[in-house]
Amino acid sequence: MNRPQLQKVIGGMQKAGLKQLLVTSPMSIRYLTGRYTHPGERLIALLITDDGGATLVANALFAMKAPEGARLVEYDDTQPASEALSACVKPGVLGVDKDFTCRFALPLMESRPDVRLRLGSGCVDRARMIKTEEELKCMAESSRKNDEALARTMERLRPGMTENEVAGLYRQAAKDLGAQGESFDALICFGPNCAEPHHATDDTISRPGDSAILDVGLIYAGYCSDMTRTVFLSCATDEQKRVYDVVKRANAAGQAAVRPGVKLRDVDRAARAVIEEAGYGRYFIHRTGHGIGLEVHEFPDVSQTSEEVCTPGMVFSVEPGVYLPGRFGVRVEDLVAVTPEGGVPLNALARDERII
Repeated sequence: MNRPQLQKVIGGMQKAGLKQLLVTSPMSIRYLTGRYTHPGERLIALLITDDGGATLVANALFAMKAPEGARLVEYDDTQPASEALSACVKPGVLGVDKDFTCRFALPLMESRPDVRLRLGSGCVDRARMIKTEEELKCMAESSRKNDEALARTMERLRPGMTENEVAGLYRQAAKDLGAQGESFDALICFGPNCAEPHHATDDTISRPGDSAILDVGLIYAGYCSDMTRTVFLSCATDEQKRVYDVVKRANAAGQAAVRPGVKLRDVDRAARAVIEEAGYGRYFIHRTGHGIGLEVHEFPDVSQTSEEVCTPGMVFSVEPGVYLPGRFGVRVEDLVAVTPEGGVPLNALARDERII
């Protein structure tokens, strides 16, 4: 077991009044044990008690060993997973994470009416939210490699290429730099596709005058990176340049708002205000950012409703955008780490307007 991480989670349990917590997110189990297993449709769960006890429940097919300081309870496909889990849980309130699926939760509730489930994701989410110095170093290096991989990709970007071709260039560059993979499928968008914030990369061919959104991330040392740059192919209209300037300034305003004690909703507000003042407010249709770490999307949100406060050790994205339906879009995204002095961007790739 990773004891420092476990103690952070137990501290969260004590604040929440939970004596037992069931963690079923494979990545959170990795965070706490140092081991990652993808269970597919089968159950893997780590039961934590407020006295420091830990029990890993896993299918025998995984051939797992008990983490140091924890016990292992195995089941196999001849018995319901809920039976093994039921034998480990104590009566009373059981905190569960948001990944605990109904296929396992409902049988547990039926077999153990003396157990009441309560959402306890915050105990793990907030522990993972504050990165250690070592984690921050890994994330900075992941972002540095992401900068370099995208720079290499943009050097080869030309009108006439397809979105999938550009995604392939990025994937190869990331691999050449030692990445363990992509933190998400590269989002490459040309022209009108740029007006769809989560457009699925396809075989659209780029044309002169297109905007090109390049939203990419890789995994290095187990940690994710995420960044977006927007460029223009061959030329850019006055409106494209104007929108780009607005989004770039919104990105800078969001980053400038990051400092300890500031609510994340105020970071969102700082970025959003720039876009609204320029008259494009209704075209900024998503939150300003999200947490990141072992997974590309983690708690918390940088949104208009977030009550979380900037705290040293947090890392999140600042990614304002403007999306004009059927025409073009612009997004500029960087990862920002919160330090005692303020926000520090993890990305150094130039944000200046660029025509390729």
